[in-house]
Amino acid sequence: MNADSFRIAGSTREVTVAATPIGDTDPAQQVTATIYVRRDPAAPAPPSVLDQAQLPPAQRHYLSAEEATSAFSAADADLDAVVAFAGDHGLKVLERSARKRSVRVTGTVAAMNAAFDITLRDYAHPAGRYRSHAEEVALPASLAGVVEGVLGLDNRPMARSYLRKRVASAAAAPAVAPAPAAAAAAAPAAAAAAAPAAAAAPAAVPADTYLPPAVAKLFDFPAGDGSGECVAVFAFNGSLGSGPSAPGGYTAATLDNYFTQTVGQAAPTIVDVVVQGPGNDPGDGSNPNDSSGEVLLDLCIVGSVAPGARIAVYFTEFTEEGWVNGIKEAASDTTNSPSVISISYGNPEDDSTNGAWMAQTVTLVNDAFQQAATQGMTISCAAGDNGAYDEPGETTAYHVDFPASSPWVLGVGGTRLEADPTTGVISSEAVWNDLAEGNGATGGGVSRVFPVPTWQQGAADVPPNADGTSGPGRGVPDVASLADPETGFDVLSPNGSLGQVGGTSAAAPMWSSLIARLNQGTGTRVGFFNPQLYASYSGTMQDITSGNNGGYTAGPGWDACTGWGRPNGAKLLAALSAGSGSPAG
Repeated sequence: MNADSFRIAGSTREVTVAATPIGDTDPAQQVTATIYVRRDPAAPAPPSVLDQAQLPPAQRHYLSAEEATSAFSAADADLDAVVAFAGDHGLKVLERSARKRSVRVTGTVAAMNAAFDITLRDYAHPAGRYRSHAEEVALPASLAGVVEGVLGLDNRPMARSYLRKRVASAAAAPAVAPAPAAAAAAAPAAAAAAAPAAAAAPAAVPADTYLPPAVAKLFDFPAGDGSGECVAVFAFNGSLGSGPSAPGGYTAATLDNYFTQTVGQAAPTIVDVVVQGPGNDPGDGSNPNDSSGEVLLDLCIVGSVAPGARIAVYFTEFTEEGWVNGIKEAASDTTNSPSVISISYGNPEDDSTNGAWMAQTVTLVNDAFQQAATQGMTISCAAGDNGAYDEPGETTAYHVDFPASSPWVLGVGGTRLEADPTTGVISSEAVWNDLAEGNGATGGGVSRVFPVPTWQQGAADVPPNADGTSGPGRGVPDVASLADPETGFDVLSPNGSLGQVGGTSAAAPMWSSLIARLNQGTGTRVGFFNPQLYASYSGTMQDITSGNNGGYTAGPGWDACTGWGRPNGAKLLAALSAGSGSPAG
């Protein structure tokens, strides 16, 4: 590094626990990376998300997708400077995007090492081989203040789905009538174009198991089907570091049969957006890294609870680069213009030895979240499935999950629900905690990365971290929904059968579906409503006061297990429509 260079703070990570150094990466190997630049400094300042959030949704001015693109795009001069830098170092430009404020480049490891003043090295790990670097990324001083981050050089996996299967359940029931062979072989994206199948009556389900619309009814979701809305569902597959690619996706014909034959309603419109990686690549579940079960869970829930909404599935890779590129795509997508973003994946925000987030990545993700919020997008994120530890096998330190810990999202925790859908009577609701059985618990706790947001101050009594390592920070979650797999959802499995599953990855799409209905019911996007939730809408929640997540205990009001509780949809719609909260009761 010379005097005319600078290093990007937070652009490296510690070696993952149990990883073994192999040696320097082959200098002839081809690598891709994405260079992210600042917002055009000459562009007018976008509206303050927090100022807008103080107003009832109907009184806000959201930016259109086109307006947001103009407000958040990169300056041509900045992109020109990055492209010139790439050319000077023998890197080929694959994509230049003012909308996503990025330049994607490819080149040999030798060229990347020289360009960014790093040494790429390979590591062996039980979960798969990966590539990383010990040095922070360096760039010419002329790009200081212009470049915000560089991702792709470190390629360890960075997406973990929060899907839990029911333990000791009966043998999986056959799926709905199997799709004809010709239809099953059709391209997955053909779902929207295919002639709709005739809907049957809803199927019977095993005891202590629910079809998603039954839970929506139990939680008094408002009438509607999400028509006019677009729900973005994130799906990760592809790269697993330097090892084999992981499948993940859905088969349209089989999924359609779930809606028509099991749920008993018309299939929704589903479109694929391939951001990075193989796109829709369904597996049968036999590969332990197959994310198809998560994809199907999200689509079964959103597609049956908000069947009138357009569902855009953003396929991206299991890396930090894949995360940022996927979220930037959704936040700047002028074609689909989603009003809700549903994310059922995450990692501990600060557990660096297990491969957690780089600081630069958290900044880039939060920037995209703010851009989404200026357009009235609501972002619903799973709070994690490993209790207060948020890491399998962790027993000494508590963590919260990112992106659920972002102050710009609705963090969603999990409950256990016992009810009779035929009568609508709920007999028991408690914090989801199956830790004693080795089958997880809702995430939740106190952030060490983000301070207590202004809208959480005073309204929620956020405690210090329960392990005594830090004071109060952003409290997680904000709300909750059904997540216990022992009282979970009957949804389609990758092998074509029906299975009972849960996890906060089921809770997040339930909230995303509710938001789509709320948008339809209010006639506007409810957007980022955390400030109103904490100030006056808490009475629209059913408070969950029983149980714990292994580190924090539920009680009256907000807590670090289920937030304010699970929704009463009709009360929440009334509060959002009126612009004021309704009393608890």
